[in-house]
Amino acid sequence: MTFATWITFVIAACIIAVSPGSGAVLSMSHGLSYGVRKASGTILGLQAGLLLVLAIAGAGVGSLLLASEVAFNVVKVVGALYLIWLGLSQWRARVGPVAGQDNAPARTAAPSFGKRVLTGFLTNATNPKGIIFMVAVLPQFIAKDHPLLPQLLILAATMCAIDLVVMHSYAFLASSMQRFFRDAKALRAQNRVFGGLLMAVGAALFFVKRGGSQA
Repeated sequence: MTFATWITFVIAACIIAVSPGSGAVLSMSHGLSYGVRKASGTILGLQAGLLLVLAIAGAGVGSLLLASEVAFNVVKVVGALYLIWLGLSQWRARVGPVAGQDNAPARTAAPSFGKRVLTGFLTNATNPKGIIFMVAVLPQFIAKDHPLLPQLLILAATMCAIDLVVMHSYAFLASSMQRFFRDAKALRAQNRVFGGLLMAVGAALFFVKRGGSQA
């Protein structure tokens, strides 16, 4: 892989990371609800899911997935239902004061670190749009006359580093708005906005088509 190829991939990875999607919505949601520090667990899970998608695309399994109507639809339905369930859970999240603090501002109870990581992982790992995109994009940056694994590792490290920065930026920007969501009514409205967005993204996945199929 040449330096020019890598720079081109960096630009492409930045565009991919900044583009709105389920990962961005989740990062903003958790940043606003729990703060940047706790949202870092969610973002760590997003990177683990991204690495799995990159591995699937790099190993050629993604091409097989796109070639199989049944396999593709299974992944699509699972991913869509998961995001809808995630959005519904946020919509119905309980809101209350911080335990042990009188007159404390309202807060949405934060899940455990492990649950936040798992939520992020499943959000990216079950996203068929991510697999489609990586299968289409990744081969353009891989030189066939060089060993595959080192190139995949470089691309994966680059992609995850960029995505980490972008997702933390989304979480930070959202967390800076926490002062406007200190009462239960405003926090419930926030949960319903982000819950609705996650459900909308999940519903949109039902309309994703395999490569080469009609829209």
